[in-house]
Amino acid sequence: MPTTSAGILPFRRPTPGGMEVLLVHPGGPFWKDKDEHAWSIAKGEYGSEEDPLAAAEREFAEEMGVPAPPGDRIDLGEIRQGGGKIVRAWAVEAGDVDLEYVASNLFELEWPPRSGTIRQFPEVDRAEWTTVRLARIRLVKAQVALLDRLIAVAGDR
Repeated sequence: MPTTSAGILPFRRPTPGGMEVLLVHPGGPFWKDKDEHAWSIAKGEYGSEEDPLAAAEREFAEEMGVPAPPGDRIDLGEIRQGGGKIVRAWAVEAGDVDLEYVASNLFELEWPPRSGTIRQFPEVDRAEWTTVRLARIRLVKAQVALLDRLIAVAGDR
């Protein structure tokens, strides 16, 4: 059975004719110097017994340190990433999410490899509002389909 993940994709329209989306960059040494196709929506794994939207809300809060913005959730459906993980996402039109202090939860990793030293790293090391054009370059390739679905229902006006 494939791993399932759920997330929230906030968007805003700061200028007439433009949309921005909120993306997160994974923390840890593997992603440190990667930008292109490394960013993601704020998301995380959930089990078969958990409601996907509830998991998306929880994971946003864990990765950002603040609750997901209030507002109607727009169901963007599911996509399958290259490794087989299924990602379910919802969009929400947001005012402004405070990005001054992203307070992500931590994960442990042996680093450097085979050193015996266990270190903690944030799941998310930064978050940014970005244009749709730049999001297409930054997002994990499979997640671009979620961006296309958002534009289809909310428009990039």
